[in-house]
Amino acid sequence: MTKLDLTKFEKKMIIRNTRHSDIDHIIALQELCFPGMVPWKKDQLESHLEIFPEGQFVAEYDGEIIGSCSSLIINFDEYDDRHSWDDVTDKGYITNHNPEGYNLYGIEVMVHPDYRRMKIGHRLYEERKELVRSLNLKSIIIGGRIPNYHKYSNEMNPREYVNEVSLHKIYDPVLSFQLLNGFTLMRINPNYLPDDVQSNKYATLMEWNNVDYRPMSKRFYKTSYPVRICVVQYLMRQIKSFDEFAHQVEYFTDVASDSGSDFAVFPELFTTQLMSFLEERSPSLAVRKLTEYTEQYIELFTDLAVRYNINIIGGSHFVKEDDDEIYNIAYLFRRDGTIEKQYKLHITPNERKWWGISRGDEVKVFDTDCGKIAIQICYDIEFPELARIAADKGAKIIFTPFCTEDRQGYLRVRYCAQARAVENQIYTVISGTVGNLPQTENMDIQYAQSAIFAPSDFEFARDGIVGETNPNIEMVLIGDVDLEILRRQRQDGTVRQLKDRRHDIYSIKYKK
Repeated sequence: MTKLDLTKFEKKMIIRNTRHSDIDHIIALQELCFPGMVPWKKDQLESHLEIFPEGQFVAEYDGEIIGSCSSLIINFDEYDDRHSWDDVTDKGYITNHNPEGYNLYGIEVMVHPDYRRMKIGHRLYEERKELVRSLNLKSIIIGGRIPNYHKYSNEMNPREYVNEVSLHKIYDPVLSFQLLNGFTLMRINPNYLPDDVQSNKYATLMEWNNVDYRPMSKRFYKTSYPVRICVVQYLMRQIKSFDEFAHQVEYFTDVASDSGSDFAVFPELFTTQLMSFLEERSPSLAVRKLTEYTEQYIELFTDLAVRYNINIIGGSHFVKEDDDEIYNIAYLFRRDGTIEKQYKLHITPNERKWWGISRGDEVKVFDTDCGKIAIQICYDIEFPELARIAADKGAKIIFTPFCTEDRQGYLRVRYCAQARAVENQIYTVISGTVGNLPQTENMDIQYAQSAIFAPSDFEFARDGIVGETNPNIEMVLIGDVDLEILRRQRQDGTVRQLKDRRHDIYSIKYKK
C-alpha cells in the first residue's frame, strides 16, 4: 500500500516573537486591517524590538504573517485616566517602557481579514497572558477600539453602546472579542485615537487580571532610587612598576567602597601612566608595549570590583586585538565579577597621529544592579547622536572617562556632557586626569575638573550640577543621583525632551 505523504497537507501555525524581517509585512498587514488609519512607521516597530522585544508577537501561518500584536510595560497608576494612545505609547515608540512596571499595556492587535475566525487573535492574547505570568505582572491593560460604534452613534452614546455589546445585544468585532477573552471594562476614553473614525475616537479601557500574580517584597512604589557615584580625578605621576599603579588604584577603590558608592569611575587612558617606566620614547612603540599589560589590568579591576563590592568604570586602556589593531576601550567591571566593554567610536586626530588608534562601531548599554548605564569615552560625548541612542536603549547614566591637555579641550567635554544631560533627561558623569608625565611623549600635561551633571529642572541639583571637583587637583567627588526623580521628570517634568520629540519630521537611525 502506498503511504500517503502527510507533509504536503501540513500548514504550520506558530506564534512567535517579532523579528526585524517581519516589519514590512506588519506594515502591509496593518494597512489591510485598518484602511484609512495611519499605519506603523518602520522606525516605530524597530523601536519596539530595540526596547521590549519580548512583548512583540506575530502569528505565522504556512510562512505568512497573518497577525501581530505589540505591547509595553508601564505603571498604569502614573497615567491620567483620560490618557490617549499617544500618551501611553510615547507616540508609538514605547520609549516610556518601564521594566519595573506592574502592567502590560497592549497597544495593537490585528489579524488578516482572510484568516479571521481561526482564533488567531485568541492565540496572540494567550501569548500575552503567558508573558504576564512569566514576568509576574499584575495585569494586561488595553485601550480597545469600538469600530462598529459609528453605526449606532446617532442612536446612543458610547456608554450605552458598550453596555449593549456587553449584554450581547450588539456585536462589536473588537469589544466582543475582548470580553470573550476575560477582559473587564474600566472606563471609556474619548479622543484616544484621533484617526479612528469608526470608533468616533472613543476607546474602551479594559483589564485582564493575572490571578497568579505574587506581590514581591522588593517591588513597591519608590519615593527614591539613589545611586552613589565616586568620581576619581586621578593624578598622573611617574611610577616605577605596575604594582605601584595597582596600589594607587586600590586606594581609590577602597575610598569609594568605604563611602558606600555603587560606582567608582576612573579617567580615560590613565593606564598610560605605565608608560612612565617603559623607557620607550616613540609614542607608537610605547602604546604597543602598554597593551602588553591588558591582562594584568583586567585581572586587577575584576578582583577589586568583587573584593570591594563596587561597580567600577575602569577608565579606558589601549588594547591590541586579534586583527593587530589597537583600540581605546573602556571596561565595566561589575561587582558580581562580570565584565563588559565599550570601544571608543570617534578617534581624535591626535590619537590617530601619535598612536594609530582604530575606532569601534557599536553603542552599547549595560545592565547593572543600579539600572542601565552607558559609557562614552571623551570625544564620543561630543556627538549628541550617541547619547540619544543610549537613552533610547534605556540608559539612565552616561559615564564619560576623559583625558584632555588644556582648558579648551576640557570645556568641550564638560559643556557637551551637560548638554547631553538636558537633551536626554539623563545623568552624565565625567572623570579626568590631572598632573604631568614629563618623560612620556603625548601624555605630558593634563587638565580636568571632574563632575556629575543632572538635567535642569526643579527636582534636580541647582545649575544641573550634582557636584564637581576642584580643577587640576587629585581628589574624589562623591555624589548621589536619584533614578526615581529622573523617571518622574521624564513623565511629568517642566519640559519633556524625550516625549516631545517630533518623530514626524526627524529621527536618529542606529545602523547596527
